[in-house]
Amino acid sequence: MYAPQQPILILSKNTKRESGRKVQLENINAGKTIADLIRTCLGPQAMMKMLMDPMGGIVMTNDGNAILREITVQHPAAKSMIEIARTQDEEVGDGTTSVIVLAGEMLAVAEQFLQQQIHPTVIIRAYREALEDMVRILQDEVSIELDRSDKKRLAEVVKSCVGTKFVGRWSDLAVRIALDAVETVSLTENGRTEIDIKKYAKVEKIPGGSIDDSCVLRGIMLNKDVTHPKMRRYIEKPRIVLLDCPLEYKKGESQTNVEIVGDQDFTKLLQIEEEHVARLCEDIIAVKPDVVFTEKGVSDLAQHFLMKAGITAIRRLRKTDNNRLARACGATIVNRTEELTEKDVGTGAGLFEIKKMGDEYFCFVTECEDPKACTILLRGASKDVLNETERNLQDALHVARNLMLDPKLLPGGGAVEMAVSQALTNKQIQGPYRAVAQALEIIPRTLAQNCGANTIRTLTALRAKHASHPAADGPCTWGIDGETGQLVDMKEKNIWEPLSVKLQVYKTAVETAILLLRIDDIVSGSKKRGDDGSGPSPAAAAAGMGE
Repeated sequence: MYAPQQPILILSKNTKRESGRKVQLENINAGKTIADLIRTCLGPQAMMKMLMDPMGGIVMTNDGNAILREITVQHPAAKSMIEIARTQDEEVGDGTTSVIVLAGEMLAVAEQFLQQQIHPTVIIRAYREALEDMVRILQDEVSIELDRSDKKRLAEVVKSCVGTKFVGRWSDLAVRIALDAVETVSLTENGRTEIDIKKYAKVEKIPGGSIDDSCVLRGIMLNKDVTHPKMRRYIEKPRIVLLDCPLEYKKGESQTNVEIVGDQDFTKLLQIEEEHVARLCEDIIAVKPDVVFTEKGVSDLAQHFLMKAGITAIRRLRKTDNNRLARACGATIVNRTEELTEKDVGTGAGLFEIKKMGDEYFCFVTECEDPKACTILLRGASKDVLNETERNLQDALHVARNLMLDPKLLPGGGAVEMAVSQALTNKQIQGPYRAVAQALEIIPRTLAQNCGANTIRTLTALRAKHASHPAADGPCTWGIDGETGQLVDMKEKNIWEPLSVKLQVYKTAVETAILLLRIDDIVSGSKKRGDDGSGPSPAAAAAGMGE
């Protein structure tokens, strides 16, 4: 009788295996390589990277997440580093460069302890303890409350975020756009505030003009034209109907067969189709709209009936655009024309017009009374400029959103890192815990490096400032001016950043370092081309960058 056996891990000659300290050191190297690639993209004097994709297109940016999204890496640890930039971007929308630089440094300071034969779990325990202390210090000691209604202060915080980007030259405009858009889409229901900028604040990029022409529309813009040339293209105070059904005859399913014997059968078929379309149009005309938007098609016959009734029709909208229109003008999206009632008609818009910009026609539904959705119209010299502007604006939007939801601030310019580092050092715990405090200094050091200041002298002076700061005066807000490399008081310079971004940076960076230090084995079953089972494993290659 057959007895079931224990499963056995069989390593074939194609399976590569790396284990122990060697793997941990390789993971640290991979993390450091990715961090070094991104390091020059931190701060107001950040350099930009030009990336070429396999299709020959180029991307010019200094956004950490955008850069890492475009490059190809082989090493599994490097892949997980790239993943944290994406997580940071999705979670809070800013701090993607900081999180990579900090995670790389957290790994780098662990290397000396591994070489001293200290067990990784000892290092991890110290890192965990340090992270708890960092979060507590940020929330209780360093952060200050922000009044949501203080627009000037809000603008200053968003401006300090945008100042490090390509849009820095037009920072006032970018800040105004970000705050307007976030204010427009914020919706408070049952005491809960919801701000969904991804769904309801759409960015439309139109090459031409200058960046100064960009604005937030009090309503929606769509890349659509009317279906019939004789339909009205300018309507004041339009009554708007939104549909999710086709205004054309029903098509049979794939298995449908119609047998036509005589002429009258075909005429009868056409007549039934015509009656069906006429009935759909009568249902619409009954509520007296001026404009009809539908996600599906509009047949020639329906266009004819609607045009005779003086109704403008626009077809094949995206679902997301239809949802934004509904929020902007107060209409309800209807799935069947028979169900149309007066309360489904949107009357919140002040103006409907079709305009030509460049080579294309655009439909504007603007001057809405209380729009809960908006379109951000970006103009610029070229596609590359527009793409980079959009990336920067997304960061500004996220910062504005975070401040509305969690109005707490921290001083920028590396001041908060230095303050937390000082607080951790004061606990007099040696070993990996102390190394985390040193690792935090990478942010002010990188800021100093990127603007060409003398790094050692600047950092020593900053450390002395924080060490001599009396505890009674509250947290020390001295940091490095990223433009000049001088030491300045961030409170006077008005450079602040949101608490939620910083918390996410610290948590993600330390958790990633812990995760990579826990790996002591990489088993790869993939066989490389031209690999005959000998030579180094794919895992053994450090963070291999793709072309």
